[in-house]
Amino acid sequence: MTPALGDSLVRLVRLLGTPRDISVVAPLVQREVLYRLLVGEQGARLTARHLIVPDSQSRQIERAIDWLRANYMQPFRVDDLARIAAMSVSTFHHHFKAITAMSPLQYQKQLRLQEARRLLLADRMDVASAGHRVGYESSSQFSREYGRFFGVPPRRDLALAAFSFGSTHLEP
Repeated sequence: MTPALGDSLVRLVRLLGTPRDISVVAPLVQREVLYRLLVGEQGARLTARHLIVPDSQSRQIERAIDWLRANYMQPFRVDDLARIAAMSVSTFHHHFKAITAMSPLQYQKQLRLQEARRLLLADRMDVASAGHRVGYESSSQFSREYGRFFGVPPRRDLALAAFSFGSTHLEP
């Protein structure tokens, strides 16, 4: 890893501390990370033919990921995603996990929880509304999964954020 790549990755991770900046800044930093990878000594491996061919398996999985990003709040069936990717269910599942290091359901959950945290911290939405907005039907299930993912329950996360930013106003 080069110092420039390391710096880019650190800046990407630090965005987690400023949720309102993520939607604007993260794509720019991600693009920089890719650039640094491509011009690095391993760049030739990353530009392998299968990564740039329009109908490659990576591109097929990318179509499913794009659908999940646009529809993360909706329930889905894995066989529908496999159809979007033009793959069999088992092939899709294998390649999705190889690319994302998680199952489609885990990926959806992560998208939901990250958006819920943004709604809570940046938009100051209350916990029940944020959970419902991102697709959770049960507030208690949302709070449990949020706590597992972020290490603190949503109400405590709100309180910590308010404390960090010197605010005395806490959402109910």
